[in-house]
Amino acid sequence: MISLTDIKQFFKGNIFLNEPLNRFTTFRIGGEADYLVEPADSDDLLSMVKYCNSKSMPFYVMGNGSNILISDEGIRGVVINLETGFNYIRNEDGVIVSGAGAKLAKFVDFCIQNNLSGVEMIAGIPATVGGALIMNAGCYGGETSTYVTEVTVIRSEKILNLSKEACGFVYRNSNLKDTVIMQAKFKLPAGDKDELLKLRKEFLLKRNESQPVEIPNAGCIFKNPKGTHAAVLIEECGLKGMSVGGAMVSPKHANFIVNNGAATANDVLELVRKIQKTVKDTKGIELNLEVKLVGFEKELAH
Repeated sequence: MISLTDIKQFFKGNIFLNEPLNRFTTFRIGGEADYLVEPADSDDLLSMVKYCNSKSMPFYVMGNGSNILISDEGIRGVVINLETGFNYIRNEDGVIVSGAGAKLAKFVDFCIQNNLSGVEMIAGIPATVGGALIMNAGCYGGETSTYVTEVTVIRSEKILNLSKEACGFVYRNSNLKDTVIMQAKFKLPAGDKDELLKLRKEFLLKRNESQPVEIPNAGCIFKNPKGTHAAVLIEECGLKGMSVGGAMVSPKHANFIVNNGAATANDVLELVRKIQKTVKDTKGIELNLEVKLVGFEKELAH
């Protein structure tokens, strides 16, 4: 067991007990965390990781709460939120340094304001920089990792500076899942601010027209199989609008499941399994989750 008294002796940031996580996720779904902590700085974060390990207490780092489905039972152990102490972005002689807790939209805007291009297409992804790097989030031909030069992480209780190659970035994945990302550096090509603002607006309009941004969701549920799109397969199977409880396949974009106001994580998971089975039976193609399942029993999370 961990002790709040012990934590307060070394931890400067905020600590919350039995904190509901639904307000921290874009799905607006999720039970309570035993402990939710907001590290104030790098020392806080490293000390918390070491303390959890010393007590054999599991911990989970949460970004913007997108691209995840948290179980109705919540998360046992400690949830670490980096949006307070790691939301900085700065320009160091043409190299953009971003804390892992900075919102991706804020990061893109900062780059554009500094006349730097190459990330304007990812402005609409509701993620933090750290979360986007772990999943190598992307859209419209761009990926978060494209212009990364270095990622600072905690691995095995040590702070390491990893090269881009060492991060193992591939389509919607990386080998950063066993780390706690602290910050990243980006070297972006020059661009014209006015032109970049125009492009960003076009990408955001396209996203708003094609995706159910007005209803709580976690982003694309499934990865695109090679040579096709998950949304096409789901739509061809006639599954748009199919629902389980408060969870529904979006009529606007078939690779989105939306929360109509009272959806539970179990509703979403049941709907996911029905989609997977139907597509497999009808198309012979297995859909793999892009959304990460958190707090579920292992046999349910695969």
